[in-house]
This record gives sequence, C-alpha cells and structure tokens, in this order.
Amino acid sequence: MSGRKRHLLVDTLGLIWGLAVLPAAPTDWDGAVEVFKRVAKTLPRLAKVWADSAYRAEALAVWVKAHCRWVIEVVTRREGAVGFEVQPWRWVVERTFGWFGRYRRLSKDYEHNPKSSEAWIYISAIHRMSRWMLPEPNRDDHLLKRPRKKPKPKS
Repeated sequence: MSGRKRHLLVDTLGLIWGLAVLPAAPTDWDGAVEVFKRVAKTLPRLAKVWADSAYRAEALAVWVKAHCRWVIEVVTRREGAVGFEVQPWRWVVERTFGWFGRYRRLSKDYEHNPKSSEAWIYISAIHRMSRWMLPEPNRDDHLLKRPRKKPKPKS
C-alpha cells in the first residue's frame, strides 16, 4: 500500500480481531494504539499480545497496560542469531498479510478512502473464513451419480 499502513490484531489462527488502515507517517505503535482503542472493550479475556520489535516502545506498553489491561510481549531474535531465523508467533500475522495478496483488490492500494480499504480487508477475511467452513470433498461422490443410460440396441 503506498502511503498507508495496515495495522492488524490477529489471533493464533490468523483471524482478524482488529484493523486500522492509517497514513504511513505515524509510527507503528501509533497504529497499534488505534487498533487497541477499537477492540479493547470487545476482548475482555485477552491477556497477552505478541508484537514484533517495531512495537518495543515503553510508552506503548504503559498505555496498553493502563487502557486495555493487556501485556505486550515483544518477540525478538535470540541473541547471537546470524541470518534469517523464524521468530515464534511472528509468522501468524505475516501469513495473514500473505493471504491479502491473493485478492486482486488488496494486492495494490486501489482505494482512496482508508475505510473502504478496511472494508475490503474484512470482506477478504470473511471469504477466507467461509471457505474454511466448507466440508472436505467426499471421495465417494462419484458413486451417487446416476449411471448413464445405455443406448437401445438397433433392430
């Protein structure tokens, strides 16, 4: 998205619980505050939020503790790590962002209004969840089809 950033709160399945599309100028933790403001009252049982190192601001942790009663745990690379290393729980939100790329409308920033961008993200999330609800294709479905009629013999 050029000029805008997507800020998400997802669960461990990658399902969206909170979303804010904001201009790119504010810091990442300003976006987190906006998402947390939107969902704080709707998630009373939430206790811990995992975040990447961009959200390591002490002011954010204090704000979240005071307003949402959650604990932010910043997931960082282990000390001495060289090169790429998978960080625990970080891949969950990255996978969700990857799912957005499969939707043409979300692959680029086509929207002029951030609210319409948010709406399209929610539509894509609804589509993904509804696809998960479909039953697995039954391997024996071909047995339920009617057999073809045999042609009548010519006399």
